[in-house]
Amino acid sequence: MINTLKATTLESKLPLLAVEHGCIISKDADITVAFEVGLPELFTVTSQEYEAMHAAWCKAIKVLPHFSVVHKQDWFMAENYKPELQKDDLSFLDRSFERHFNERPYLAHRCYLFLTKTTKERMRQQSNFSTLCRGR
Repeated sequence: MINTLKATTLESKLPLLAVEHGCIISKDADITVAFEVGLPELFTVTSQEYEAMHAAWCKAIKVLPHFSVVHKQDWFMAENYKPELQKDDLSFLDRSFERHFNERPYLAHRCYLFLTKTTKERMRQQSNFSTLCRGR
């Protein structure tokens, strides 16, 4: 019986070469730096604070060098609330709040920002031709 399966490794399919000095290096010599970004919760900032944050994001993106790729990724994970009842300085309302939400489910949010420096030739490529996007 002839084995018709074409075995391959995950390393040969993924475009990553190495992780060095906190940077991700691809097989095509693209360099990516990842950051975890702390964002305020929804509806907790005023309109002026929101405008200031938006202006800061726009200014940061404008100073990036040519052929840079910005990728923002949001992760939402279902977790259960863990109260902090051991604190001695909790008031009656604080302690009641902690007990009320004890072990209730909520969505924990994490935000990651990936900055990639690539070349002019690589910017022309489309991701739908990537081996990661194929069905097999």
